[in-house]
Amino acid sequence: MAAPPAMIRPPAPGATRAAQPRRGLLAGCLAAAVVAWAAGLAWFVHDAMRPPVLPLRADGIVALTGGQGRIEESLRLLAQGRAGRLLISGVDPHATRGDFLRHLPQPVPLDIWTHTALGHRATSTLGNADETAAWVHEYGLHSLIVVTAGYHIRRAMLEISRTVPGVRLYGYPIRSPALLHPFHPATMRLMVVEYDKWLLACLNVVRLTRPLHGLVNRSDTRPDMPDSMG
Repeated sequence: MAAPPAMIRPPAPGATRAAQPRRGLLAGCLAAAVVAWAAGLAWFVHDAMRPPVLPLRADGIVALTGGQGRIEESLRLLAQGRAGRLLISGVDPHATRGDFLRHLPQPVPLDIWTHTALGHRATSTLGNADETAAWVHEYGLHSLIVVTAGYHIRRAMLEISRTVPGVRLYGYPIRSPALLHPFHPATMRLMVVEYDKWLLACLNVVRLTRPLHGLVNRSDTRPDMPDSMG
């Protein structure tokens, strides 16, 4: 004769009632987190679209390769006397000054190039920060203009400030052509990715997991040619 099936005791009514407030609290916290993230993203996109403000004179300029206009604007600032030196960080290992001269839309005076250094080691924003720090310490600089895309400027300045904490930084954001079409799926995806990267940078997660970051973010700022570097 088969054994009777095991009896399953239904949960006590009190236990069910106690679990409901916890589920409601969890759902409320999750909804609040989503709303806060979305509001932060809206602010981030608005901030990325702000026009650059002409910075005060600084000791040096660093241009982080990776988008249109960054290198041209940094050279223009140098030519205007906004700083005495320029570092272009994240340059392809095989790129030379001759490559820049051939691909830049406007000719650059020779004396400008004599005050310009090409950084070939950086392959990520963390690498840009380290490369910038080495250059700053080499020349004893105390203030720096940071030139990069508007969606990248806050993360870049945050990482650079951690490597040169005593140096005054002035951000010079370049408005990306992608932001001319802010609701394009590719632009929206770019903004979400950059926003999340900035949040992780605020928590210093990327630097804590740096070995993995170097493996999975090889293309973070690595160029193809002068103004697509990064």
